[in-house]
Parts: sequence; structure tokens; C-alpha cells
Amino acid sequence: MATLLPPKSKRQKKESLNPTTIEIPEKFPLVNVQFRASDDSNELASLLVPGNSSVRQLEALLNQLLENSDDPVPYNFALHHEDETIEIQDNLYTSVFHNGLMKTEDHLTLLYTPQAVFRVRAVTRCTASMNGHDGTIISAQFSPSTSSRLVTGSGDFTARLWDCDTQTPIATMKGHTNWVSCVAWAPDASIIATGSMDNTIRFWDPKKGSPIGDALRRHTKPIMALCWQPLHLAPDSGPYLLASGSKDNTVRIWNVKLRTLLFTLSGHTAPITCVRWGGQNWIYSSSYDKTIRIWDAKDGKCLHILKGHAARVNHLSLSTEHVLRSGAYDHTDFKPKSFSDERRKAKERYEACLKQSGERLVSASDDLQLILWDPQKSTKPITKMHGHQKVVNHASFSPDGRCIATASFDSSVRLWDGKTGKFLATLRGHVAAVYQCAWSTDSRLLVSSSQDTTLKVWDVRSKKMKFDLPGHEDQVFAVDWSPDGQRVASGGADKAVRIWSH
Repeated sequence: MATLLPPKSKRQKKESLNPTTIEIPEKFPLVNVQFRASDDSNELASLLVPGNSSVRQLEALLNQLLENSDDPVPYNFALHHEDETIEIQDNLYTSVFHNGLMKTEDHLTLLYTPQAVFRVRAVTRCTASMNGHDGTIISAQFSPSTSSRLVTGSGDFTARLWDCDTQTPIATMKGHTNWVSCVAWAPDASIIATGSMDNTIRFWDPKKGSPIGDALRRHTKPIMALCWQPLHLAPDSGPYLLASGSKDNTVRIWNVKLRTLLFTLSGHTAPITCVRWGGQNWIYSSSYDKTIRIWDAKDGKCLHILKGHAARVNHLSLSTEHVLRSGAYDHTDFKPKSFSDERRKAKERYEACLKQSGERLVSASDDLQLILWDPQKSTKPITKMHGHQKVVNHASFSPDGRCIATASFDSSVRLWDGKTGKFLATLRGHVAAVYQCAWSTDSRLLVSSSQDTTLKVWDVRSKKMKFDLPGHEDQVFAVDWSPDGQRVASGGADKAVRIWSH
């Protein structure tokens, strides 16, 4: 007797739909379309276009209408339908008409969003394997100004500074007496901070790797997170304010230049897991106590407590995170003439990002869910995002703020709409827990690291794996994509730092 399978759920139907297998009719009726900017800044007159138009054809038409033909801009297109945002993937037919979502006599309002004009090439191969650490590599971060400089933190009690051009170590940064749990470049690349399980924070010269001053010792338990003040908020003296989160349940704000503790932010009742310093001068901290607290960086006062998770909160990401981390540096190879020039450019970049996507926050938790917040407007969630089957370990906004990638112990990466929290796709390919994700600076590509010893590169538009990157001999805990888009770095339990390029 034949086995009767249960009908597919709505989500399974969406996930199994593969537009490339759908035959697109050569002749299809004209449909009434109106282009509108996703930020409502511009609305064009309605016009008739073929109902089987591809994204590239829509892009060319919009550039012509906006008089961008001499310098065309790439766009994403989406459609609002019954409180849902439908992204136009390949063409109008497969996204809108084939599935019966709309009829050809309906009026379509297409929301357009400009993409990065430049393109980052996918990394495809390991170009260097750099040995030196004697313990598991826990953290890795590229300099905001160049992909030639990388810092890693390890269980061997050291951090290391690497020259990725020559594939050689610059310095072994010794001083900690326990695992180096986190590393953080200042947004102007002038100083490196490291936090350790020995309860201290140390600072290093990014050119030589030599120590700068004494360690900060006021925390009473291990340091779990570090975050610098955004460059556009820094005073004339430079970016010398740092926030640290610890297992002692506190967040502390330091003046690094003067080596003074400015504020101790008390209120959490369990260890801190993540700290983010937002562009509006608010500090966000997550904790084992299931809450997120928002602090005013000017006076250290708690402004809001965000509640909604049923288990510890593992990670936070801001929609402006990329520009806050990279400061003044972007794909244009900007060379600042002075610190004020650098700060001006950082402010311009932040304000452009803020105008395009606002400053939203996403939190990932052991309760298997994510929560999307707009903390500047409300302490209530925009939405709760369900779907992962195990702990959600990591969440990351794309540089353009339009998408969120999440990594889970259920072996999957999921993509969500960065404004609404709507589920977009499950990226399957890993066969064990996924630890971290990192975006390319043009928001078109994503790389993930896993317990299964591999990295995987994903194409965000097609929602498919682009490259499988084996090479590590053990689980990969740390991954970072350089802000200039040139390289990916990874590290893990095999103690080797690997550099990946195209």
C-alpha cells in the first residue's frame, strides 16, 4: 500500500520552490507597474511593462526613468501584498504571477532599493594557512582600514597580529594569563583591544603589536565582549572610549587614553554575552538573564529593559553595525587627511545608512528564536522570528540593513527581512552546528563557519550555496570578511588561521 505523505506546510512550499525550474512564457500580458522608492522618497508614474520582465530589465527601465543610464545603479525590487513584502527574485512571472499571488489586471507597486554599486567577488580558495597559535582560535577580526591586517585571539593566552599580504605574523601579543576571548579594532584602526578570561583588557599598537599602557583590571570575572565608541561620536582627541561586558554581570565604559573607568553599568543579574555601541550613543547589552538593557553612554543610566526572550540572549546585531565598525573606510579607498576629516566621513556614512534603514536591533537566544526591535521608537518587539530548531548562536545584519543572517546549532543558516523580520530562506549545507556568519561589504554574499570543519559561501539573491570551502581540520569558531571585501579569515580548534580569497 502506498504511503500517504502529509501535505506540505506553507513554509515548506516556499522553501521547495525553485524559480529556475519554472518555464517562463515567451509571451505574457502587459501589467500596470508603479516604481516607488522603499524609503518613500520618490514615486514614479504608472506604466505598462511585460509581466515576464526580469530583474535586470526592470533595473534598466528604472535607471532610464531616473536618468541614470550613463551611470546605472543596481536595484532590488519588492512588492507589498497583504502585509507581506515579496522580494522579486529573478523575474515578475515566477515571483508574482506563476504562484497566483497577483493577477495580470492588478496594479503592482514595486518598491526599489539601490544596492552597492561595487561588487565583492566570492572567495573560492584558501590562499594561506598561518600557524603560530598553540591553542584554539576563538576570535578573529580584520582592520577596518585594510584587509592586510588581521588580529586573532586564542586559548593559548595570546593574541596575534598578522600581515595577510605576506602571510606572516607581525607580532605575538603576550600579557594575558588566560584565554583571549574577544578582540576589537578601534574604528580608525589606531589601536587594538583584547579581552580575556583573566578579567583584564589590554591594548596594542596595530603596527608593531607592542603593548600600550597597563591592563584595565576593574572587572572581577572574565571579559566576554568589547565594543568601541563609534568614530562619528568621538571627540577631537580620538576614539578612546570603550565598552566592555563581563561575566561579573556588568558593563563598564572606559576612557582608554586616560586609563580611567567612567561608568559601571549595573543591573543585569547574570553574565553579559554581547555589547553593541549604537550610532545614537546608546549602548546595548545582552545577558544570561534573558534581557537586553539599553544605556545612555553620556551618563551610564539605564534607559530601557527589553524583555521577550525565555532563555539567555547570546548575541546582538545592529542594522548600522557595518558602518559603525568600518568608520570612514569604504570601497573608495578613502585616505583621510586628518582625524576630523576621518570623523566627517564616518558621520556621512552613518547618516546615509540611518536614512536608508534606520537603526534596528536583532537578538538571538537559547530559546530558539530571534526578536527584532526598533529601540529608538518602542520597547516592544517589531516581531519574534521562529524557525530554528536549536540554539541560535549568532545573528548579523547585512551591511545595507536589508537582511539578517542567523547561525544555529541546528546546522542551518536562515535569512530574514531586516525591516519586518519576515522569514526569507533556509540555507542548508552544513552537517553540524553553525557558529558564525560574516557578510561581504556589498551585502550580496555571506560566509558561515561550522563545527563540521568547513566554511560555506552563500549567494543571497539565489539563496543557494556558491562555494564549499573545506580545509580546516577541526571545528571553525571564528570567521570575518574584511570590510574592503578582499579576504575572509577563519580560525578554530585546529589552531591555524586560514585566509581565503577569490
